[in-house]
Amino acid sequence: MRRIDLTGDGREDYIVDFRDTKCGDRETTYCGTGGCVMNTLVTLPDGSVQPVFDGRVRSYEIKPKPMKRGAARTIRFDLHGSYCGGFGAQACVKERAISVAPFAFKQP
Repeated sequence: MRRIDLTGDGREDYIVDFRDTKCGDRETTYCGTGGCVMNTLVTLPDGSVQPVFDGRVRSYEIKPKPMKRGAARTIRFDLHGSYCGGFGAQACVKERAISVAPFAFKQP
């Protein structure tokens, strides 16, 4: 689990990446050709936590913090090629500024 302010509101948000998680001897429970399970949760003003993303990603990169105070962080997601109209091995990159609004990547 990674704690980082993603929304720019000064509260810690969370990225739960299952990349290194195993269930017994099975390494494919949380990972496959589409990547590994990743959850992103944001902390709301009342202190509760809201899930905003739950999906499989091959890798991700949190872009540098914006210069504008209070601005949301952007995450670069490397996804299965089918999310960009291709097939598995093809590159598919999508970026998303993180807010309290849930989102998902759809296959065309």
